[in-house]
Amino acid sequence: MPLIEPDSQTTDSLRRENEALRRELGALRAGGSSASPTKSGWRPSRITISALALLVIALIVVAFLAGYLPLQRRRQVVIAETKSAEEALPRVQVVTVGRAGDDAKLQVPGGIQAINEAPVLARTDGYLKARFVDLGDRVKAGQPLAELEALEMDDQLRGARASLDQSRAALTQAAANLEQGKADLELAKVTAGRFGELTTKGIIARQDNDKYRLEYQSKLANVSALEKNLVVQRSAIAAAEANVARMENLKSYQIVKAPFAGVITLRNVDAGALVSAGNTLLFRIAQTATLRMYVAVPQSWVSSVHTGQAATVRVSGRPGREFPGTVARTANSLDPASRTLLVELNLPNPDGALLPGMSGSANLSAPKRDAPLMIPADALAIRSNGAEVAVVRKDGTVHVQKIEVGRDYGDRLEVLDGLVEGDTIIQNPGDAVREGMKVEAVGASGRGAR
Repeated sequence: MPLIEPDSQTTDSLRRENEALRRELGALRAGGSSASPTKSGWRPSRITISALALLVIALIVVAFLAGYLPLQRRRQVVIAETKSAEEALPRVQVVTVGRAGDDAKLQVPGGIQAINEAPVLARTDGYLKARFVDLGDRVKAGQPLAELEALEMDDQLRGARASLDQSRAALTQAAANLEQGKADLELAKVTAGRFGELTTKGIIARQDNDKYRLEYQSKLANVSALEKNLVVQRSAIAAAEANVARMENLKSYQIVKAPFAGVITLRNVDAGALVSAGNTLLFRIAQTATLRMYVAVPQSWVSSVHTGQAATVRVSGRPGREFPGTVARTANSLDPASRTLLVELNLPNPDGALLPGMSGSANLSAPKRDAPLMIPADALAIRSNGAEVAVVRKDGTVHVQKIEVGRDYGDRLEVLDGLVEGDTIIQNPGDAVREGMKVEAVGASGRGAR
């Protein structure tokens, strides 16, 4: 049983009594030496002095026992506790390896693009007379964007119309010639018939009959030629009309119009610039009412992504907002280099908050088939052998296991190989954790982990 350490008041009282006895003893000794042999007075006996000396020695022994021995005992207790702590097993916090949830979310980055985007070029040559829109303007389908000026286009159109009029006049003349030819053919036919009857009766010579018969054949061939000429003239009119229509279309192209509703993302010319048909870029227009986003889905998630699946998109330029979207289509083929599936998302953008060219991250929420193994990110140790974790076996020994890491989700890591579901691993393993050492495993709540 350990000794009870005296309090400070008891120690001070004993010290004061000891000092008082020493003063009395000194006074007695001084009085005895200074007194003369002839003078009579009280002198302590040898027994009294011995008693006082024994009392002083007893007080000193009590003070020693009350102070030094408890201090020594406490030192031995501390040494014993330290030795016990050194001999005890180190306590480590462990977690159990599990799989991702059935409704895990896949977060992948991607770029936002316009659903439709097209360059606007001129279809006729000329000078830019006027520009009606500028960069950033929203336009409707068919809205005039610019006007070109080409004076030679008007001359060409007038020439095409004059050629059409000539072709129409030539058709009228060909039709009249055909009617005249048909009349001559009828007359030649009647004449040839009459002379044939007279030749049969022997009234006129056969030579005259042959003359009128051949003349009838000639009129017949002439009518056929006039009919073909009429067809040619009609074809010429059709060609002239097509040329006029072409020139009118080219003239209408002097007004450059928007192919669809959208926003002007590029303006490349100013008034007075020479424009070449099919070469000069005037504007670039993008349709932003609905945007699209391309993301690359890893191979392990391919079976969980399908057309029509809901998604949410976040962009850094719009903090605190989530934009809904849907999976419009997939490539149905993996990229052999990255082993990812190209997926297109459609994002409604009625308020124009999203802009083409933004980058963001898409969250795809879906039931996860064959969910991968997940471990806390702080359980991973990168050493000379690569990525490793410290596995605690059932007997409490540590095994350093090399693993293959998949996707990084920030606070969690996907494990492709090296662990099985239910393994117990050390969280935050330090350099002191080594192969084969004995540990005491505790869970996140502090209780011993099995």
